[in-house]
Amino acid sequence: MIPKIAELDVMSPVYRQGHTNLFAGLCHAEFTRADTSFATFLGVHDGLFTGSIEALASEEQKAAWLPDIYSMKKIGAFGLTEPLGGSDVAGGTRTTARRDGDNWILNGEKRWIGNATFSDWVVIYARDVADNQVKGFLVDTKTKGYSATKIENKIALRTVQNADIVLDNVVVSDDFHLKGANSFKDTNKVLKVTRLSVAWQAVGQQMAAFDVARKYAVERQQFGKPLASFQLIQEQLVQILGNTVSSLGMMVRLAQLEDLGKAKDEQSALAKAFTTARMRESVAMGRSILGGNGIVTDYGMAKIFADAEAIYSYEGTYEINTLVTGRAITGVAAFV
Repeated sequence: MIPKIAELDVMSPVYRQGHTNLFAGLCHAEFTRADTSFATFLGVHDGLFTGSIEALASEEQKAAWLPDIYSMKKIGAFGLTEPLGGSDVAGGTRTTARRDGDNWILNGEKRWIGNATFSDWVVIYARDVADNQVKGFLVDTKTKGYSATKIENKIALRTVQNADIVLDNVVVSDDFHLKGANSFKDTNKVLKVTRLSVAWQAVGQQMAAFDVARKYAVERQQFGKPLASFQLIQEQLVQILGNTVSSLGMMVRLAQLEDLGKAKDEQSALAKAFTTARMRESVAMGRSILGGNGIVTDYGMAKIFADAEAIYSYEGTYEINTLVTGRAITGVAAFV
């Protein structure tokens, strides 16, 4: 599918093409509405990976790397999460980077890295043993000591190639150290934007749930009449629609603030927490409307229902994003 995706020319619509964040967000919602795994593939390659290059690489590095990334001749992955570091990865990154002359030596493990089984490059975030700061590196996946193993038995995002990565004395030239990635505060510049993309996914997922639930309710006959003719079914459909519209309204306003350069980290965190919570409600009601047919893949809702659980957790869990927002409105950190 990648050559066909490349033909769409949808890579980096804001940074490269000058479109608004609202345009980019609406596109991402529609990709998710069609298929969450497809949207996640794009979110990893064009958001997390490409965003790392756009935000943190030097101008020389961007000029060398971005053309092949935008054309999708090179596919990327984003290596931050670790087997023992998810929500606490900011202070708990165990993967290390040690300077050795003109090179860096990377050692450690990463987990849940989308696209990693087939990507050409991966941005690895590792803790510099010299100053204890998290730095970013562009790693060629053919480099000696690098390996990626597909994670099996997922119930969600089943076509996304998530992998466990092992870095065993991987040698990376200093030319491939992202010059603007020298602390986790730098990494957060990427996460702030991609957190918005996931909130847009939550909008698209609710659109998908509404599409499937409404179609089923209109076509399914019970007690000699359409399921949609029952008041309780209409109430659930309206609730799904209300959740979707409220989520969309929040994201439209946040995209406008982002375009004005006024969006804050805590607003992105609130949006991700709020929209995914509404999404969870929406897909649960959609699954309920389909009854037993809602748990088999034939009707589409089971896939939507399962994929929603991934959206709810990645790019910062509901709980972590709530605490980020809570800290902003109270001035008190409640993480530990």
